[in-house]
Amino acid sequence: MASRLAFGVEPFICFSQSKSSRRNGNGYGLRSPTISMASTIGASSSTAKVETPKKPFSPPREVHVQVAHSMPSQKIEIFKSLENWAETNILTHLKPVEKCWQPQDFLPDTSSEGYEVQIKELRERAKELPDEYFVCLVGDMITEEALPTYQTMLNTLDGVRDETGASLTSWAIWTRAWTAEENRHGDLLNRYLYLSGRVDMRQIEKTIQYLIGSGMDPRTENNPYLGFIYTSFQERATFISHGNTARHAKDKGDLKLAQICGIIASDEKRHETAYTKIVEKLFEIDPDDTVLAFADMMRKKISMPAHLMYDGRDDNLFDHFSSVAQRIGVYTAKDYADILEFLVDRWKVGGLSGLSAEGRRAQEYVCTLVPRIRRLEERAQGRAKLRPKVGFSWIFDREVQL
Repeated sequence: MASRLAFGVEPFICFSQSKSSRRNGNGYGLRSPTISMASTIGASSSTAKVETPKKPFSPPREVHVQVAHSMPSQKIEIFKSLENWAETNILTHLKPVEKCWQPQDFLPDTSSEGYEVQIKELRERAKELPDEYFVCLVGDMITEEALPTYQTMLNTLDGVRDETGASLTSWAIWTRAWTAEENRHGDLLNRYLYLSGRVDMRQIEKTIQYLIGSGMDPRTENNPYLGFIYTSFQERATFISHGNTARHAKDKGDLKLAQICGIIASDEKRHETAYTKIVEKLFEIDPDDTVLAFADMMRKKISMPAHLMYDGRDDNLFDHFSSVAQRIGVYTAKDYADILEFLVDRWKVGGLSGLSAEGRRAQEYVCTLVPRIRRLEERAQGRAKLRPKVGFSWIFDREVQL
């Protein structure tokens, strides 16, 4: 949901390997050959391109280049050795099902006699919320509803994947239980939006189906070093985004919706704590390769989970959604820089010692990146012009300023 204008998030960008990714030896950066996938997404109009007929059921968004299994196999032993640690330090951030909130706790009870009144009250409150808010709330909900993709992504990570679908390793238990907790978020927002009467649910449902079918490309390369840095960043980003939608709802007088967004943000914060703790442990036992992984992810830039979003109409839907979120302050370039600054401080990256020469360069890059991002954002804001209005199918093609 971040602004590509401010810090260059390119959802479909073709990338080359960074210096750290070509590292030899036993470091995480050792790579297997890249796998190329043809795509016309994001191609320049000035360059000739050969149209290849799509196969049946090809996703509408295709990734240009992917790298697989960049972590040397011997590093898997690190994650096996952390099994007991994960049990006592990570699984504790899960909640027992019987103590978890459920979507029905915050929605009209259709089995009660007065449910029509409850729905009418919900709709009356929803009338006070502007279209631009619903664009952001729908975008957040669609992101949450693509949960099957995120569980799949976690299960691509070498050394921590659920090998059987019901594995009893700590890593596998975490992934399934995290997914189960996250599943409530999309369910709750989906049902609220359906009851609000403000959105075109069929267009939203199509967008969800397109997004799950397209998948995501976080460029984590089956590498848990990269994967857990990505999830640390993303959980904090979703915590901030849902927190801001809660604030906007409260400002417009919809305290019930503010409560809904706030309770989801609370879950995201708890999950952020778990993922950042994993990376903190990696910095403790393998600081050189962990700081290299951190720098690698930041050079590639953190792509948002829903960056392959499509509704069957708008080829630039994710960019348009991101622009609205940036403009009204749901998720901004400043938030991106703030998250990076938080993680650098949380993991005490500036205080790392005993690094290799390459590790020190990665450390310097990460520690000096925040002010550079902020300067870019200031320049972008200074050059910003009034953006056009664009229709969103999610809200019956009503137009919203970008």
